[in-house]
Amino acid sequence: MTSTPLAAPAARPRRSARGTKPLSRAAAILLLVLGGILTLLPFYFMFVFATHARQDIFSLPPPMWFGSNLEANYSSLLERTPFWRNLWNSLYLATLTTVTTLFFCTLGGYAFAMYSFKGKAALFNLLLATLLIPSTLNIVPFALIMQALGWIDTPRALWVPGMASAFGIFLMRQYIGTAIPVELVEAARIDGCSEFGIFRRIIAPLSAPALATLGLVTFVQSWNSFLGPLIIFRSADTYTAPLALRTLQGIANTDWGALMCGVALTVLPLLILFAIASRRLIDGLTSGAIKG
Repeated sequence: MTSTPLAAPAARPRRSARGTKPLSRAAAILLLVLGGILTLLPFYFMFVFATHARQDIFSLPPPMWFGSNLEANYSSLLERTPFWRNLWNSLYLATLTTVTTLFFCTLGGYAFAMYSFKGKAALFNLLLATLLIPSTLNIVPFALIMQALGWIDTPRALWVPGMASAFGIFLMRQYIGTAIPVELVEAARIDGCSEFGIFRRIIAPLSAPALATLGLVTFVQSWNSFLGPLIIFRSADTYTAPLALRTLQGIANTDWGALMCGVALTVLPLLILFAIASRRLIDGLTSGAIKG
C-alpha cells in the first residue's frame, strides 16, 4: 500500500508593502487635515461673526465671510464696557500669576527632586492628594478668607493664593528629577556654588522646556478664569475680560455682534502666545518621555 504525499497548501498572495504605505500615509494626512479644519472652524466663525450684526449672525445659512459691521460692534463694545481696562486687568493678573508660579513651583520641584528630608514622600503624596479636591469646594472658604483680609475687589486676592500650584510643583519635580542629573548638582556644590546659585545657574536654565509648558498653561488658565474674578471683583473697572464679556449678555437682549467682537479681541493674544510658544510646549510635554 503506497502513501500519497500531501499537497502543499497554496501560498497566500503577498500584499504589496509599496501599495499600502502610501495609502495609510495619505489617510493619516487626510485625517489630520480634517481634524485641523474642525479645530480651527470655531475660531474662524468667531472672527467672521465679529464683523456682522446680530440679525446676520442668526440668519440661515450663517455668513461665511467677513462683513462690514466691525466698527459698529467695536463702538458698542466700548460703550457698554471699559473693555481695554478689563483686558489690561486680565493681562496684569495672568502675568503676575505666571511669573510667581514659575518661580515658586520650580523651587518646590527642585526641593522634591534633589533633596532628601524626613517626611518627603508623605508631603509629596499630600500635595498630590490636593489635586483630587474640586476647586468649587473651596469657594466659600476662599471668599471668607479674602473678605477677612480686606482683599475683596483687589487683584492680589487672586494672584497671591495662586503663586504655587500642586500641578506646577508636580510637573517641575518630574522634569527636574528625570532631565537633570544629580551628579551635576553635586559637582556644583563641590565647586562652592550656593544652593540658590545652583538653582539660578543650573536648574532654571536646564528646565526651560518645562518652564515654558507650565508658563503657557498657567497663563491661559488665569486669562480664562471666570469663577474667581466673579467672587472677588465688584466694580466694572476691576473686572477681567471674561467677566466683562459676561455683562454684555442679558436675559432679553444681547448684542451678539459686540460680544463676538470682544471675544475675538480677548482670544487673539492667546492665539499669538500659543503660536510663539507652541514649540516649547511640545518640547516640554515630550522631553520626559524621550529622556526618561
